[in-house]
Amino acid sequence: MTSPSFSAPLPTSGAAPSAASDHATVRAAAGTTTVRADVVVGVLAVQGDVREHIATITSLGGRAVPVRRPSELAAIDGLIIPGGESTTMDKLTRTFGLADPLRDLIAGGLPVYGSCAGMILLSDVIADPSVDRLGNPQQTLGGLDMVVRRNAFGRQRESFETDLAFAGLATTGSAAGGDPVRAVFIRAPWVEKVGDGVEVLAQVPAGQAPQPGPAAGTSTSPGGAAGDDGAGGASELEPVARIVAVRSGNLLATSFHP
Repeated sequence: MTSPSFSAPLPTSGAAPSAASDHATVRAAAGTTTVRADVVVGVLAVQGDVREHIATITSLGGRAVPVRRPSELAAIDGLIIPGGESTTMDKLTRTFGLADPLRDLIAGGLPVYGSCAGMILLSDVIADPSVDRLGNPQQTLGGLDMVVRRNAFGRQRESFETDLAFAGLATTGSAAGGDPVRAVFIRAPWVEKVGDGVEVLAQVPAGQAPQPGPAAGTSTSPGGAAGDDGAGGASELEPVARIVAVRSGNLLATSFHP
């Protein structure tokens, strides 16, 4: 899967990470399968499939570094938030003092890709947030004007793979830009609603979408991108398309593992 291009100004020498920080270009250029060698891609490494993302970036010729401390954010040009447990990742980013600096960097234009749990962390609203022992709902880093539902496709046994039409991919080598993307869904979320500034890049079509899992409920999406499976008397089991990839400015997120 070739990522859409992200671009931003070059970093200011010695600048600390903040909402106003500048960041170098993070790009998978059209017609190539490489990442510039001078690009440093951070992978949030508090929990989840960190190793797989680091290996992929390295295989494309880029430099990948794990990020566990706020001080490590200063060196990165972009960030991947991997799949994992969104509740655990939320708690650990706050425990390690990463949450607020990450929110500032996201607001300041840092290119970020969130996969599965990463999509949940990048969303502004969680439809069904986990609640701790004190009754406090889990938090997100935000940035994407959308509502997501955790584990919406079901539990581990409902995991599945499928080929998806994915908008905005460049032609790479012998692969055409319109070729489908193989997507792996593992206890995956879906997007229930998007704001005007969020572009829908991929959906699981109604005829291919598995039945909603135990966590699924009413779902509404503008423009018919995903139907209402709870309101108005419609059957919860009625198949509808599900949004699984979005982009807004410097942020890209997928429900699936690429």
